[in-house]
Amino acid sequence: MFRASASTASPIPLLGRIGAPRRLPAGRIDVLPGIGLPLPLGPLGGMRGQAPLGRIGSLEARLARTVGEVKRAQELRYRVFYEEMSAVPDMWTSMTRRDADDFDAICDHILVLDHDAPESKPFGKTRPRIVGTYRVLRRSVAERHDGFYSAGEFDVQPLLDARADLEFLELGRSCVLPQWRAKRTLELLWQAIWVYVRRHRIDAMIGCASLEGTDPSRLALPLSFLHHHFAAGADWNVRALADRYVTMDRLSKEAIDPRGAMRSLPPLLKGYLKLGAKIGEGAVIDHQFGTTDVFVIMPVAEIAKRWVDFFDVAQPAA
Repeated sequence: MFRASASTASPIPLLGRIGAPRRLPAGRIDVLPGIGLPLPLGPLGGMRGQAPLGRIGSLEARLARTVGEVKRAQELRYRVFYEEMSAVPDMWTSMTRRDADDFDAICDHILVLDHDAPESKPFGKTRPRIVGTYRVLRRSVAERHDGFYSAGEFDVQPLLDARADLEFLELGRSCVLPQWRAKRTLELLWQAIWVYVRRHRIDAMIGCASLEGTDPSRLALPLSFLHHHFAAGADWNVRALADRYVTMDRLSKEAIDPRGAMRSLPPLLKGYLKLGAKIGEGAVIDHQFGTTDVFVIMPVAEIAKRWVDFFDVAQPAA
């Protein structure tokens, strides 16, 4: 669901990165890193007729409609995760300069485009710049393919088995370019997710949220705060995989300053908690991305009514 960076200036990616990348249909031959020969890029199945997910001023949110747009989102993710943040690329990622994995080919990709900041295309044409992205994966799709990304870090199957009648939505790979990291961009991303949730009758959102750093002792305050104040009940709990489990209960509840702890959390994770999100049991260290991940569960029925009313009013016409 949510890969959240701990820095207040950083975007909040949400889910993971595992496995060798499943290749999207070829749309470019890379002859050198960042230098390639463009080829025709086909549409993604069923996406051409998709209505926008929202708009605020010059910013528009919608799903990626072509393979080329997915690749542009991967390039944006590379710029944020690998060039700005501390992720360590493998050889393929360094060569292509794209953050790509197996799940890109089965996920939907929410894009934020700025119509007032066009970028050049071949032959002198322009197109709106992609300034933000979010990757989403429905349970009904995941179960026909490789499952959820977060299953590489957390044991999600018991929750899925216990809630066999629910449609889950995994959120991940969220990021926004620095110049557009502002309140209205995040609001538009959440508006887009809410429209998607309504369209697909989603019952619960899940995913990994990330705290910057791989030393749990230095993250004792936020980890303990989440453990003591936002732990999921037995009906929704998800545990970190046994061989990757890192305890979150590092400080006593009495030793925690809730206000200070809340300030130490990434902005997007704070937003999830305000909406009513719950936190699973145990954290996981992701050395490749330099983060400590926690599992987030957000039942749609338990989202605070004032937020439901706010997002419903903001929905665009279908």
